[in-house]
Amino acid sequence: MAMTFSEKVLARKAGLKQVSPGQIVTLTPDLLMSHDNAAAISQTFAKMGGKHVFDPARVIIILDHCVPAATEKYAQNHKTIRQFAAREGIANFYDVGHGICHQVLCEQGFATPGSLILGSDSHTTTYGAF
Repeated sequence: MAMTFSEKVLARKAGLKQVSPGQIVTLTPDLLMSHDNAAAISQTFAKMGGKHVFDPARVIIILDHCVPAATEKYAQNHKTIRQFAAREGIANFYDVGHGICHQVLCEQGFATPGSLILGSDSHTTTYGAF
């Protein structure tokens, strides 16, 4: 049976010859993207017992949604994210002023054909155009 492009990417990433709709597969994404909501994600990560990010080179965090920080809460969130990125050794951290996360991923060459990128934003699916 012919597979869609998405199914081909998932099959390749899972090391399978074929996948089908509804099938559950285990795989490692090429990249994980988050933005200003990474503060909440880092707190959930800690609550779930997470010790360290599985592969800091596969994580990218971009501060782009609440910039400049208009409230003390947003400023604290940015501080929390900066500390998390430093503690976890996340080199692909883009602080305030580097652009919108989706543009940064494309312009900096992170979004490549056939890659599997998971993100904490509803527009992450736009990377499929690249």
